[in-house]
Amino acid sequence: MFKLTSLNLNGIRSATSKGLEAWLAAQSPDCICVQEVKAQAEDVTGRFDHLAGLKGHFHFAQKKGYSGVGIYTRHEPSAVQVGYGSAEFDAEGRYVELRFDTPRRRMSVISAYFPSGSSGEERQQAKFRFLDEFYRHLTALKSTREFVLCGDVNIAHREIDLKNWKGNRNNSGFLPEERAWMTRLLSEAGLVDVYRQLQPATTDDAYTWWSNRGQAYAKNVGWRLDYHLATPAVAAFARTESIYKGERFSDHAPITIEYAAR
Repeated sequence: MFKLTSLNLNGIRSATSKGLEAWLAAQSPDCICVQEVKAQAEDVTGRFDHLAGLKGHFHFAQKKGYSGVGIYTRHEPSAVQVGYGSAEFDAEGRYVELRFDTPRRRMSVISAYFPSGSSGEERQQAKFRFLDEFYRHLTALKSTREFVLCGDVNIAHREIDLKNWKGNRNNSGFLPEERAWMTRLLSEAGLVDVYRQLQPATTDDAYTWWSNRGQAYAKNVGWRLDYHLATPAVAAFARTESIYKGERFSDHAPITIEYAAR
C-alpha cells in the first residue's frame, strides 16, 4: 500500500512542538503533504528538512511567517516542480509537485494551499483569480500525467461538508461560486474527491478543520476543507481513509488515504 497523508500545519514549529514527528514515525506514511509551513528555507534547513525519516521538498512564501507548502517522502522523486507558473500566486508559496516517473507511467503527488477569502473582499477576489488560474493548470496537467493533489482547499463542497451550512451560505469557503468551482472540477474536469468516493455520506466524522472560536472543536462544529483530489486512474486504487482526531497538532486534522500499490 502507498500511504499518503495531508495536514495543514498552521506553522511547522508549532505542529512539531505538539508531537507531530512522533505521530508520523508511528504512522509511517510514504508521503505527507503539508501546508501553512509558515517558515523560510533558513528555518527549515538542519531542523525540519527531514521528519520521521522522510525527506522534505518545499515551496516557501516570499513573505516571512506566511503560507508555504511541502511534501515529505521516503521515495526519491524523479523531479520537483515548485510553483505552477503563476505571476500572482507563486510568490505566496502555494504549490509543490513531486514527480515519480518511470518508462511506464507519469505520476505526481502535489501539495497545494488554496487562498482563504475570509479576511475581506480583496482576498476573496484574489481567491477567485486563483481558482480560475488553477483550474486551467489542473486540466492541462491531467492531459499529460496522473496525479493526486493533497491540500487545504479552503472550500466545503456540499452541505454535508460542514456543520452549520445554513449560517455559512454567504461566507468564504461555502460561497455558491466556490462550490460551483468544485463541482466543475469533479464533473467537467473529471477529478475525483477520493474521501467522498470512499465515504459518500459521512457528515460529522468528515470534518478536518475547526475554528478556534466558541468551543468549535469540543462541539465538533467543523468543516471539511482538506482533500485528496486525484485523476480517476489513481482514485481507483484508493482503499482506506482516516481522519486523525487524537492529538491536535494544528487547527486542522491529518487526513490519510491508503492506495494499492501498482
